[in-house]
Amino acid sequence: MNNRRIRVLIGKPGLDGHDRGAKVVARALRDAGMEVVYTGLHQSPEEIVSAAIQEDVDIVGLSLLSGAHMTLVPAVIEQLAHEGAGDIKVMVGGIIPAADAEALRQLGVLCVFGPGTPTHAIVEAISAIHV
Repeated sequence: MNNRRIRVLIGKPGLDGHDRGAKVVARALRDAGMEVVYTGLHQSPEEIVSAAIQEDVDIVGLSLLSGAHMTLVPAVIEQLAHEGAGDIKVMVGGIIPAADAEALRQLGVLCVFGPGTPTHAIVEAISAIHV
């Protein structure tokens, strides 16, 4: 059994300036015993991936409300693979239409969380995946 705490990076890619939800999720994960790195607003996919690798995270959680999820999420996944860090899992939260959520899952995103998802559901999903 792995006793290492789950390490999660919460990233806000692109020009979206709303980060309240990302901060709420980051706090919930921290309160659940996970180590959390929050990159702040307006991060490029390359900056997020660089931080994920430097911080040795298990999961990258991307928060997107701008509608650019079909551009930014694939860019993060591709950059992770390019950097040899394709084993880092990716989750997405935000305003994501159902058809786009399915397309993101097909690209390798493990979970897509919409507005109003209870924080305990996010904690449970991450804990279950990291077993």
